[in-house]
Amino acid sequence: MSLTLDELDSHLFKCADIIRDAVDPTDYKEYILPLVFYKAISDEYEQEREEIVEEYGEDFADNANLYDVPIVPEGHRWNDLRSESENVDEAINNAFTEFTEANPELSGIFNANFMEAGGLTDDRLIKLVEHLSTYDLDRDSVPPDMLGEAYMDLVRHFAEEEGKSGGQFFTPPHIVQLCVRLVDDFADGMTFHDPTVGSGGMLTEAAKYYREEQGGDPSKLTVTGQEINPDIAAIARMNLSLHTLNGEIERGDSLASPGFTDGDDLERFDRVLANFPFSADWAKDDLQDDQYGRFDWHNKLPRADRGDYAFIMHIAEQLKDPDRGDDAGGKAAIVIPHGVLFRKHEQRYRQPMLENDLVEAIVGLPENLFQNNSIPSAILVLNTDKPAEREGEVQFIHAADEDFYRELSNQNELTDEGLDHIVENFDEWTTEERVSRTVDIEEIEENDFNLNIALYVDTTEPEEDIDVSEELAELRELQAERKEIESRMTEHMEALNYE
Repeated sequence: MSLTLDELDSHLFKCADIIRDAVDPTDYKEYILPLVFYKAISDEYEQEREEIVEEYGEDFADNANLYDVPIVPEGHRWNDLRSESENVDEAINNAFTEFTEANPELSGIFNANFMEAGGLTDDRLIKLVEHLSTYDLDRDSVPPDMLGEAYMDLVRHFAEEEGKSGGQFFTPPHIVQLCVRLVDDFADGMTFHDPTVGSGGMLTEAAKYYREEQGGDPSKLTVTGQEINPDIAAIARMNLSLHTLNGEIERGDSLASPGFTDGDDLERFDRVLANFPFSADWAKDDLQDDQYGRFDWHNKLPRADRGDYAFIMHIAEQLKDPDRGDDAGGKAAIVIPHGVLFRKHEQRYRQPMLENDLVEAIVGLPENLFQNNSIPSAILVLNTDKPAEREGEVQFIHAADEDFYRELSNQNELTDEGLDHIVENFDEWTTEERVSRTVDIEEIEENDFNLNIALYVDTTEPEEDIDVSEELAELRELQAERKEIESRMTEHMEALNYE
């Protein structure tokens, strides 16, 4: 049976209904996402094994190097889980343990303990396993692209179930798509990185864009990310695996303990995509003398309770740069709070960033685009090797008007037309009234390196042209009407003997 994406989405979403009230909604992802991953891997492994056994025999099929997917140990495959009628929680735990022992490169992706979830009874788990057994999820049955997209849809679904807290690991798709399109023009061999990777949406979207819009092969890209939350890092690793991407996810704080280094330097990438936590605390005191020299834009570091520019400096250091001997320049698209553009005490960081001609564009977005934050945000585009025609300039794009988004029940969403409008202006380096303008850095310097979009793009509503003769005619008509009413009122007063 050939599934559509909508049918697969609906099928996976129903997993939440099966365990509803058994665990807290914030924990749905901890139990369902690993099981979906395990089902897909087990289905593909068993299909590949069956083909090898048929051609070469059982003994030959035990060679782990023959498989394109992780090894699923005998006795712990999906049909083995289906055969369990008691202590199903223990069987799932054991399957996950044996799986990671057989595939040490995937250790740490299963963090939930099913035996500790009292509400997940045998009855519930049997229903969940049987529900997931409805469809085969091997690559012949469900293409990896569709499965990966359905997995991200499931991640989004759980983020919505969690409400505000869900935004900590999931960036809305329209924002991810915009970030990817602002740094496009990809090629085989390129490296992509997200220092606050969450569930991996930025990286998987870049791979999807390369395949669908540029006709490229995502397996020839290298994608990496770092995530401080171990449970979310596990989701990102499963996500990359289901998308069959060549990638690696490190756990940890990318500011305090960067996971991708090259000797005494940070590893540098062709593209960096990031949506870091806005104005979060960071380990300022521990990084006064940073061994990688990341925070040297000023002798005074960003405030300990406002790490926005710490992340921006970290990302700038992660970009390839011809001036540092790299074969090409690097680009970054970074989601930022608007305060980064104009907060007075942060002028000391904006100045070197602009004087070094790192900033290519700033895109102002509508408010209420995120589940966990209703404040307006923007995208900062950095480029260490700007084209000659863009050197010494910054493009400002005001995309916060209603022409760019639609209102949903609980948040706003950029429209496809809005995305196209933004990208078209950026690609063509356009100046458009009330939308975009390219500005010389000298003008920005005259404004004390303030990057507030309203300083450079007139965002006020235009006043309507007034037709004086038409307005006078309407005034005379109203005056005549008033005179007639006053006359009738006088007659009524006289008839009632009122003076």
